[in-house]
Amino acid sequence: MILESTLVLEDAIYSEVVGAGDYWLHPVKKGQTLRILDLEGNQAADTLFYSAADPTEHYSAMDTIREQGNLYLTAGSQLISNLGNPMLRIVADTCGRHDTLGGACATESNTVRYALEKKCMHACRDSWMLAIAENPELGLIKNDIAHNINFFMNVPVTPEGGLTFEDGISGAGKYVELQADQDVLVLISNCPQLNNPCNAYNPTPIQLLIWD
Repeated sequence: MILESTLVLEDAIYSEVVGAGDYWLHPVKKGQTLRILDLEGNQAADTLFYSAADPTEHYSAMDTIREQGNLYLTAGSQLISNLGNPMLRIVADTCGRHDTLGGACATESNTVRYALEKKCMHACRDSWMLAIAENPELGLIKNDIAHNINFFMNVPVTPEGGLTFEDGISGAGKYVELQADQDVLVLISNCPQLNNPCNAYNPTPIQLLIWD
């Protein structure tokens, strides 16, 4: 569902541009709104959400899909944790649909999906592991990497029940906004994938903005 934001850009309390292949790890407090902005179009933002109070509580694709009865996320969707608690809700969306099934690229999956020589290519799980290693004070470990949302990514379900990676449905300037229902940590890998069309084979920057 397409729903425009009512927020004023000049009122944002935080703004950062994240390059392709980089990570972003930042708290979002209860009641704040986070905008993920696709600056150039067809970029994929692989995103994990954790409870700031206890990072073992995290976004759960299974619980979210079950509670809303829909495989895809858009305006009105509520993100549910593995403990069944509301974490965030999507309050604005100009893309219209976001993937919660396709998972994140890894060096191992690059090898299986594409070719052995692709293993050395950077992947989203590398970005997440780097974020964990560079921020030990948060207490996150490898085992905390769980379900993620692929904002702006197009992963249709085939009639046979499989998944395919297709050209993105986003465009330059499209965004999604999420309002936090609890204090959360947000960990994003701005996907560096070059082997499938999720980034139009050309990874580009995203922008993150926060409003009180």
